[in-house]
Amino acid sequence: MLISAKPIILPAPGRGEDLQVRVSAPATGTDLPVVVFSHGFGSSMDGYAPLADYWAARGFVVVQPTHLDSRTLGIPADDPRTPRIWRIRVDDLKRVLDSLDHLDLPWLEGRLDRDRIAVAGHSWGAQTASVLLGARVLPDDVPEEDLRVKAGVLLAIPGLGDDLTPFAAEHLPFMRPSFAAMTTPALVVAGDRDQSALSTRGPDWFTDAYHHSPGSKSLLTVFGGEHSLGGIPGYEVAETTDESPDRVALIQRVTLAYLRGWGEVDPSPQGTLQSK
Repeated sequence: MLISAKPIILPAPGRGEDLQVRVSAPATGTDLPVVVFSHGFGSSMDGYAPLADYWAARGFVVVQPTHLDSRTLGIPADDPRTPRIWRIRVDDLKRVLDSLDHLDLPWLEGRLDRDRIAVAGHSWGAQTASVLLGARVLPDDVPEEDLRVKAGVLLAIPGLGDDLTPFAAEHLPFMRPSFAAMTTPALVVAGDRDQSALSTRGPDWFTDAYHHSPGSKSLLTVFGGEHSLGGIPGYEVAETTDESPDRVALIQRVTLAYLRGWGEVDPSPQGTLQSK
């Protein structure tokens, strides 16, 4: 059984509006590890129930901020904050970490394990989460790694900027990551049929975070998975083009095992898992 509360309002001076988050947690238990989840473009704190609810029901506190690009906020493309939203997203995650002691939820008080904090995200949210693991956005070289974060789960994370299409290179300049300093342990999840319109490469583009980062990393390749990886953004959402309960169950099982630190899990026949 889990408990979920929303919207929790976190003051965010200079952001233009305060940050709204959803907090989900098991109804009982103490020393609960924390996962801060960054949604993909246009989604919100209400998305990704197949993962957020699954993790929360099995012992994690899951905190989901609504970033400024969310369709629920309706911010126009010509808003002066738009060029900076990628960085505001990173600040959103840090604001959540700074506010864990001030969520004003009596049923959660004294139950968090602040020594076990992970970040996770899907698509643009995965890129956002990766910055707290040590990734950089070129040519920006300002260190953003957050030592409070002990691990990450990066689902369908975009690859290197050298392989962007001309349109993406012109209009999405923040999509130029460097994973050379991303030393924090992470699980990268990629679909072997995820063909991005933003990249000149094939689905292997979404494995760059694994291949180009140092330290302990694992890669889960999901067979038949497109960008929605079987439906992790939510149940019956329009973005899911490859609906598959089996793929979602695979990702639920492997991500939970990774976050718990159980070690390697054999996910066959729906995918392969490798580590370095």
